[in-house]
Amino acid sequence: MRLLIVEDERRLAAALSRGLAAEGFAVDVAHDGVDGLHLAREGRYDLIVLDIMLPGLNGYRVCAQLRGAGDDTPILMLTAKDGEYDEAEGLDTGADDYLTKPFSYVVLQARIRALLRRRTRGGAPTLRVGDLTVDPDARRVDRAGTEVPLTAKEFAVLEHLARHAGQVVSKADILAGVWDFAYDGDPNIVEVYISALRRKIDVPFGRRSITTVRGAGYRLEAGGGRHD
Repeated sequence: MRLLIVEDERRLAAALSRGLAAEGFAVDVAHDGVDGLHLAREGRYDLIVLDIMLPGLNGYRVCAQLRGAGDDTPILMLTAKDGEYDEAEGLDTGADDYLTKPFSYVVLQARIRALLRRRTRGGAPTLRVGDLTVDPDARRVDRAGTEVPLTAKEFAVLEHLARHAGQVVSKADILAGVWDFAYDGDPNIVEVYISALRRKIDVPFGRRSITTVRGAGYRLEAGGGRHD
């Protein structure tokens, strides 16, 4: 899932980005309201973490403009202020939840999970591709009834493939869906994770479910025939 953080405190924004990326989210960051509104309008996000006190446009105005345009992406507002008026104003402009600084990262993470579950009406559906199951809520992968432990990023790559099962997914699409938009590292990092996934979900079970489509990308297939 892709998150947008709009926060002008750069150290806080960086810390949140690192923490959420470690949980398997793709995270984009903006440091003022104008850039945040632009990214929110142009991108496709599952949730927006939005500070209220921002240069350019404050969080209230960003939220109000998104809601006025019909954008119903869940918004979790952050603020250093503490008072009923601020919370009411934030919620009145269309925010879904409100968190006052300083806050616990564990609490922020729990609020984000709750908003994402609410958006998917109780939880994201389990993805099934043949005898492979991917449970986004539990962050659990099973093959033929056996749990397969994955790292957060491995899980994110597999979830992205599972959501497009049977389709060819390009390396660029995986980078865009799993890493942040500003990622400028080696695109071959995708191959590293694909290889790791094959070693974990295919080889021990005698499967070939992740295939390479030369010059196009990768495809997760339900058949994944056995091999010796």
